[in-house]
Amino acid sequence: MREAPSMASPSATGQPPVVAADPAPIGPFSTAVRLGALFGPAVFGVTAAGVALPKVAAALHAGPAAVAWVLTAHALALGIGTAVFGRLADSWGVRAALTAGSLVLAAGAVVCLAAPNLGVLIAGRLVLAAGSGAMTAGGLALLAAVDPAARARVLAAYGGVMALFAAGATLIGGVTTTWLSWRVTLVLPALSLLAVPLCLRLATRPGSSRPVDVAGAALLATAAASLLLLIQAPVLGLPGAVAAVIAAVLVLSSAGLVWRVRRRADGFVPRSVVGDAGFWVAAAIGVGVYGGLFAAMYAVPQILAGTHGWSVLAVGAALLPGAAVGAVLSRLAGGLGAGTGRRLLAGAATVTGGILAMSGITGGGAFPLVTGTSLALATFALTQVVLTGEMSVRLPPPLRGAGMGLLNLAFFVGGGVGSAVAGALAPSMGLSRVLVVVACFPLAAAVLALTSVRAPKGEPGR
Repeated sequence: MREAPSMASPSATGQPPVVAADPAPIGPFSTAVRLGALFGPAVFGVTAAGVALPKVAAALHAGPAAVAWVLTAHALALGIGTAVFGRLADSWGVRAALTAGSLVLAAGAVVCLAAPNLGVLIAGRLVLAAGSGAMTAGGLALLAAVDPAARARVLAAYGGVMALFAAGATLIGGVTTTWLSWRVTLVLPALSLLAVPLCLRLATRPGSSRPVDVAGAALLATAAASLLLLIQAPVLGLPGAVAAVIAAVLVLSSAGLVWRVRRRADGFVPRSVVGDAGFWVAAAIGVGVYGGLFAAMYAVPQILAGTHGWSVLAVGAALLPGAAVGAVLSRLAGGLGAGTGRRLLAGAATVTGGILAMSGITGGGAFPLVTGTSLALATFALTQVVLTGEMSVRLPPPLRGAGMGLLNLAFFVGGGVGSAVAGALAPSMGLSRVLVVVACFPLAAAVLALTSVRAPKGEPGR
């Protein structure tokens, strides 16, 4: 095969040098599909894994409370990984952050596939989720950097892609658990690795090369981990003295983080980001939505399998039609203004909470359980579209990776709190009654979604 002529040298015939054409620009739809394929498999770590929990519990001889950590640990590490790699994307550039995260994600998948017991499996899920957080952070940073002129079209298509991942996750989880293994189901987030090469062309913005605030990151991770441990302390059978130590660690790490933010305006938690009221409202909405979804995905598959005798494949198939509604709603939300999108989100969260509450009160009938959980999946997709579009406008370019990472850290830790609360209450209340408490998460999100926050000066209002 002959070598192509150099761009700088004349050809052998004496003609002017051949200049390679620039690659064709990536259109809005292609951009949305690439970024959705990068972020989307992270959904499998919760929804697909939730379907597989009955099989995990049976295979590893674990109780409902212990197996809840398959979701809780994933939520914790996914949130922390998103925040850390979001900051690294600002410092190193998205390309380098995605490359490093790919190695972490692959390593976690290997540990999960070979784990001999629940402890090792949870450790593998922590590593897997941290790598998945890099994919999430990279996708969000690239999405926030989309040209404002094309942002509405990209968000509309992106919402549809995310909703399709959410809708198909339960069925894919059921199929892989039934026909392959629950272990394969738990490593489905590794599918993001297939999208990394397709997204590198979008990662053109160089990093700032600023050093990462390691102390701030450690304080944030410690506070989040100790919060989830404290919630689960009674179920884990931790002695009172150990629980008191965890509580002290939570207080000290939280206080240290506040001090760090005040001392370093440009630290791991940028002062300008957490000083924005809109950031906190968006974070609280996401906590409610994700908390409800994670808790429902913990409780509902176990109720359907244990009480109604459903197989994991039947659970996955039943959740597919209702969750597919999210694809339509999310695509619609991508083309709406912020105010209308918030109202659509509030409506979906209200209906979700209402159905879950009625399911818990009436004893957990199969139809309302499936409907409520399906709507929780649709509300998740709406949250990604509405709040990502909103915060993309509010965050300055140098802080988009950090800001979106911290926002999603709040989302995923909220999800971890939801599954941890459900797991902690299940032994005393029963899985069905737990749904009454779970319903409070999306109902609170609905109220907050209607909260109006003034946009920062110079940005379009809502």
